[in-house]
Amino acid sequence: MKRRDFLKTMGAGAAALTLPRNLLHAENVKSKQHKNILLYVVDDQGTTDAGCYGNKVIKTPGLDLLAKNGTRFTNGFCTTASCSPSRSVILTGKHNHATGMYGLNHKIHHFTSFDSVKSLPNLLGKEGYETISVGKYHVGPEKVYHFDKYLKTHAPLTMADECKEAILESDKSNKPFFIYFCTHEPHRPFIRDGSDKINPADVIVPPFLPDTKEVREELAEYYMSVQRGDSGLLKMIEILKQTGHWDDTLIIYVSDNGMPFPGAKTTLYEPGMKLPCVVRDPFQSKKGVVCDGMVSWTDIAPSILDYAGIKYDKSEFHGRSFIPILSEEKPKGRDEVFGSHTFHEVTMYYPMRVVRERQYKLLWNLAYPLEFPTANDIWKSKTWQSVLKKDSQKFGKRTMDSFLHRPEFELYDIKKDPDEINNLAGDPKYAKILEELKEKIKKFQEGTKDPWIVKWKRKAGYLPGSIPM
Repeated sequence: MKRRDFLKTMGAGAAALTLPRNLLHAENVKSKQHKNILLYVVDDQGTTDAGCYGNKVIKTPGLDLLAKNGTRFTNGFCTTASCSPSRSVILTGKHNHATGMYGLNHKIHHFTSFDSVKSLPNLLGKEGYETISVGKYHVGPEKVYHFDKYLKTHAPLTMADECKEAILESDKSNKPFFIYFCTHEPHRPFIRDGSDKINPADVIVPPFLPDTKEVREELAEYYMSVQRGDSGLLKMIEILKQTGHWDDTLIIYVSDNGMPFPGAKTTLYEPGMKLPCVVRDPFQSKKGVVCDGMVSWTDIAPSILDYAGIKYDKSEFHGRSFIPILSEEKPKGRDEVFGSHTFHEVTMYYPMRVVRERQYKLLWNLAYPLEFPTANDIWKSKTWQSVLKKDSQKFGKRTMDSFLHRPEFELYDIKKDPDEINNLAGDPKYAKILEELKEKIKKFQEGTKDPWIVKWKRKAGYLPGSIPM
């Protein structure tokens, strides 16, 4: 007898008493074949800026609850520290230099992905998913990143309310849902709620920033904006429980790039690329896992397809699914990630490529003779303006000169030097390591068809016109 016939005969209440709740859920998922997805992307949140990541000042009950019920990664990395390029990576599983999203999509910057690029909303849409974009979009062209519905509201709690209506509609049409939930928080200007104010004296000033009045004031505003962004996640968890989808929805929480302060966002230093990543698979065998496996935002798209049970060609993605390691604390084979940053604003050309291992990290600044450019919102910040007005010789632990004028190669021992101050690239004792990491970057560029690999070939003496593109 089919379950629906059984329910008609026995009545829903009697059926619920007859079958254990977990079996009812399992049979329901099997019959509908619905495995729903919530991809929650915040804008400019740093790694340590959440309760579950050790910050006792910021209140993030939503993310803390998610971590308690899922997996918190301690080594999650975006591949590029800029909004549109990073979001293109999240939605395609490919580095931005391979999709054409070299910089910001909106306004005069106008970077867009190639028409041939395949993205999550299109791939999931073809498999019968109801695809819903809510909040910040910031990618293009629309046909490459096409969603069935666009919910344009921006306040996190209102965004969640509108998602509830969309979930109920997808239930009526008997379709699984993919919700791409993108807050504007904690991007500048820091949108924050009036309650639960934070005292600047209580904030934790990260070592890459100077401990000044202006920095503390802005950090307090930033903290409150993080909390506002978290409120939407907590509300979404409540809604998933109310609609009966807490037990069949994968939730992935990431930030697109580092916090909007100098030395983080738009850089591939640790504060720019090492970010919060919390994943809750309702079917994972363990909860509250803290995983030290190194994962990249190129892993997100194949992970979602893997969870959904959709077959895909692994060679079409630069990342790989992290679904199999969600219950592991120390997974094997997760010991390096790569980064590729070229633009933020169209006037901010500063291409960088990076390989980050457990101990060593190599940054290649391709346009190193140029002064490092500053994003418009960071330039106007009280933090940066106070540094300029005081004509400071130092910025955090760096000199201003080293912050603005960078060498071609920066090699750091992350274990001994987590703040990336002591550049080992010119030390003969590390010559072998330097060459090994250079080769890794070259192979990474070759494997991902990075146009900027031409720079190596020119360094090797190729004549103009003889360089394969």
